[in-house]
Amino acid sequence: MKKMKLCAFADEASKDLSGQIEALKRNNISLLEIRGVDGQNISEITMEKAREVKSLLDKNGISVWSIGSPVGKAKINEDVEKQESTFLRLCEIARLFGCKRIRMFSFFDGEEKEIIARLNHLCELAGDDLILCHENEKGIYGDKWENCLKICQEVKGIKAVFDPANFVQCKVETKGAWEMLNPYVDYLHIKDALENGQVVPAGYGIGNLEYVVSEYEKMGGEVLTLEPHLMEFYGLSRLENGESLKGESKFNDENEAFDTGVKALKNLLDKLGLEY
Repeated sequence: MKKMKLCAFADEASKDLSGQIEALKRNNISLLEIRGVDGQNISEITMEKAREVKSLLDKNGISVWSIGSPVGKAKINEDVEKQESTFLRLCEIARLFGCKRIRMFSFFDGEEKEIIARLNHLCELAGDDLILCHENEKGIYGDKWENCLKICQEVKGIKAVFDPANFVQCKVETKGAWEMLNPYVDYLHIKDALENGQVVPAGYGIGNLEYVVSEYEKMGGEVLTLEPHLMEFYGLSRLENGESLKGESKFNDENEAFDTGVKALKNLLDKLGLEY
């Protein structure tokens, strides 16, 4: 049995890279899905800043697993040239970090044919050395499994990031979604939610995390990216299109919320008998 590799969106512990590194090391996590860096979105940093980030991560034994980009979390015809320029820079950043994956989305609007064509174009721009991983996110074209499946079948080279909580928030039953999408899933986002949409620690919601993680491991999957979303953190409103988390926070600070999310994930893996 292979060990599961733990990854995280560490910007949920701290907006500062130094605080993110501290949170990862405290929880024995060596992979980062990089999204927020010192108060900036990864899509906004310069190449010079990216080199500084890589140097600091290297010194601390942390590798970037995926670029948690905002690509496709926009209206399809809004600032198209800027969207493409940002995407190409993110590809450069991914190559600098030595990571092969860029997480992305499938737009807030647009005709299906137009969306599929744009996603194919982005995959072509990325080249053969990078993998675009589409996340099922509420409010975009690919927020239901049917559209996610169409994307995976019609966009050459694209893979899926499976996020159980996002499906719950879109009233999609996660076991059924998994059965349809698992051949295309590259990795998981570990996030759970209640029926009312409130995000909760892994295994405490109706996202069928035990089933999904178990099935993912059986098919040879290894990497789990923790995305706790248990507390309002710097930049969340922007990431969630102005929305806030449902429910009241029971944590003193972001680090406590982050550590709680890690503990829940590790407890789930222990219950399943999976090493990490």
